[in-house]
Amino acid sequence: MQAFSYERPRTVEDASRLLAGGRARALAGGTDLIPQLREGRREAGTIVDLKHIGELGAIVRTPDKGWRIGAAVSVRKLGADGDLARDYPGLIEAAQLIGSLQVQSRATLGGNLCNGAPSADAVPLLMSIEARVEIAGKGGRRTVSMDSLPLGPGKIALAPDELLVAIMLPARPTRSAARYLRFTPRREMDIAIAGAGVAVTLGAGGEIASARITLASVAPVPLRATRAEARLVGEGPTAALLAEAGQIAAGEAKPISDTRASADYRRELVAVLTRRALDACVAEASIGGATV
Repeated sequence: MQAFSYERPRTVEDASRLLAGGRARALAGGTDLIPQLREGRREAGTIVDLKHIGELGAIVRTPDKGWRIGAAVSVRKLGADGDLARDYPGLIEAAQLIGSLQVQSRATLGGNLCNGAPSADAVPLLMSIEARVEIAGKGGRRTVSMDSLPLGPGKIALAPDELLVAIMLPARPTRSAARYLRFTPRREMDIAIAGAGVAVTLGAGGEIASARITLASVAPVPLRATRAEARLVGEGPTAALLAEAGQIAAGEAKPISDTRASADYRRELVAVLTRRALDACVAEASIGGATV
């Protein structure tokens, strides 16, 4: 592995200053960064360890009944928060698809976002529940939609001096649910060939009041299936409608063929995964899923 210096800032402002120095890399869990450095796929003159910045490791209930999850919170700590798990069980399930149990003790939700992988398991669900992210840099702090963060494989919308500080979840609406489903060749520790993150809210009459569908591994970035979403809104959630929405989402996907799967196979998977995720969300929302 190449030689580098190591810094352990205690504040977000100090971390931003260090990242602005050039050839610096932020380290949260390191489960992606360390292998990339070893294999020569990334370079670093300085490693800036974010694990010792208090606010980056905290999970906080916000006054509006939403959640603020520090970017350096590990998957294991995320899953151990019972109140968060009751509000957003689908997020915990999606995060726990990341690596092995050992990896999850180090891997972070923020790292899953910042790696910029089109197959990232937590990102589609976060986009579908309209999460936002807090970013800090030399110019101060800003909050942006999750939708605007991914730019391409390995690329996210952060300036060199900026770091991801927190993921902000909205209050969970009454009669709503969110789920992420994926397909992998192996049951565990594999990368999604295709995935679908879905969030659904039902109206008082049982109709679909809102729906968001985000696809993984079928485009250069996680992809919103907006035509499928529009088809669902205002309609009763029949099996035929959910299957139709899955087919529309498959048509919106932009997959490639590679050694892992053909483009046509990925489209078929999108149709099935979207339908199943929608069905699971409707079932949960129908029994009154809501924040407490």
